[in-house]
Amino acid sequence: MSKDRKVELFIFDIYVAILKIKKVASKFDEAKDLFYSFTDWDSVIREFEIIGEATKYLVNNKLIDKKYRVIVDFRNQITHAYFGIDKDIVWFIIKNDLVEFEKVILKLINKIEAGLKQELIKTFIEDNRHLNFIVEALENLK
Repeated sequence: MSKDRKVELFIFDIYVAILKIKKVASKFDEAKDLFYSFTDWDSVIREFEIIGEATKYLVNNKLIDKKYRVIVDFRNQITHAYFGIDKDIVWFIIKNDLVEFEKVILKLINKIEAGLKQELIKTFIEDNRHLNFIVEALENLK
């Protein structure tokens, strides 16, 4: 990801990735079921990679506490572990940690200057107009 990119875009990247993970995971009752659905599993892992990469920019720009560096480390682990990713750890993060991190991200979104926030919401809605659950969540941020 480019260093020239507005840091606020990374905040929205994370939010959309969280929404996607929650949507995909909602179809499953336990880790093994998600894991055995390879397209869903791969989708979730890709969204975690996005979250980790974008989180790096938020930590580096001191928008969130450095304790969230663990998310960047998780991204590095899943990016390079390939078939060694522990499904139970991923499931635990989805069910426990993702909700808390979403709250942090929503606080950051609410701190964005109103005009820029509306512009970003409009852009992300346009980019995700085929995904009603994302459009609805973004509309609720207005």
